[in-house]
Amino acid sequence: MLFFRAARREFAQTTVAVLIALFAILLVTQLIRLLGQAAGGKIDSEAVLALLGFNVLNLLPVVLTLALFVGVLLTLGRVWRDSEMTIWLASGLSLAAWVRPTLFFAAPFIGVIALSSLLVTPWALEKRAEYLKRMEARSDVARVSPGAFKESSHGDRVFFVESLGGFEEGKATRVANVFVSQTQQGRISIIAAAEGRVESQPNGERFLVLLHGRRYDAMPGEAEHRLVSFARYAFRIEEEKADAPEQSVRAQPTAALLQTPTAAARGELVWRFGLPLAATVLVVMAIPISFVNPRAGRTHNLLLALVIFVAYSNSLSLSQAWVAQERIAFFPGLLGVHLVMAVLMALFFGQRIVVFSWGRWWRR
Repeated sequence: MLFFRAARREFAQTTVAVLIALFAILLVTQLIRLLGQAAGGKIDSEAVLALLGFNVLNLLPVVLTLALFVGVLLTLGRVWRDSEMTIWLASGLSLAAWVRPTLFFAAPFIGVIALSSLLVTPWALEKRAEYLKRMEARSDVARVSPGAFKESSHGDRVFFVESLGGFEEGKATRVANVFVSQTQQGRISIIAAAEGRVESQPNGERFLVLLHGRRYDAMPGEAEHRLVSFARYAFRIEEEKADAPEQSVRAQPTAALLQTPTAAARGELVWRFGLPLAATVLVVMAIPISFVNPRAGRTHNLLLALVIFVAYSNSLSLSQAWVAQERIAFFPGLLGVHLVMAVLMALFFGQRIVVFSWGRWWRR
């Protein structure tokens, strides 16, 4: 029908607009959180963009579910406000007739949600763990950032360089105005040099060679100290191997979880399979709760929808935790929450149908 095609087009426009707004909010909040961690030294500044991408992919199915729910709700709310729904019902058509075109529009979004929940999210979490592990295993020189104090991987040295230069294969080979503070066997050594460079030996070992500087050695609590001027001073750069990160249940592929007979794996499956099911139930539930009284406020149904979404999401998380703790079995945990919400959806439909049936009887 022409009317349904126009409705699906409006569904798409509203859902895309809501999705863009939610993604903008998500990007800003995640970026602020990551920049705060980078400023506090918890993560490297160069890792902010990569971690931002992994975090967005992790939250993608939840954001898509909320955008789809709100998009359908706002579109049907506009239909109620403009009295188009009143004409629809007065023509003898039921409110349930909207279920088919709504699900037809939502099917591609639900497919993307299922794909993201089952494949994209665990992949993003796995790559995020690998990336953080590689960042931790970098050499001390690779950790250095110009104009900032950086601690070595073992915590026994602090580096500061004013500038970097001589890049080869993306790595700096020369530094200028170097400051190094290190602690060895209780003795504190402070080294300052005008410049330095990275040299590689035939056996593969790499050294940071400082040129034209001074070294100050002192023992805490003692007045004696030693001052040495040098023309050349070399540090061995310790290269750490990046071990395979410990893979959490959330980062494991769905196929691996299906073959893992543990409670934690079953709990994670409850969440992954639950998201597309929740999206389906919420889209259909948006039809009856989209009712707007033109004489009343226009945000009541939106507030109700947000409360339902939060309650649904928290109930799904609670069901996941109970399955992981073996408090309930897998299938009751997987289907219980959705069945309860489906009953609530049926009650909303019944309320709207009874109200309009009673209204028509009263007018007669």
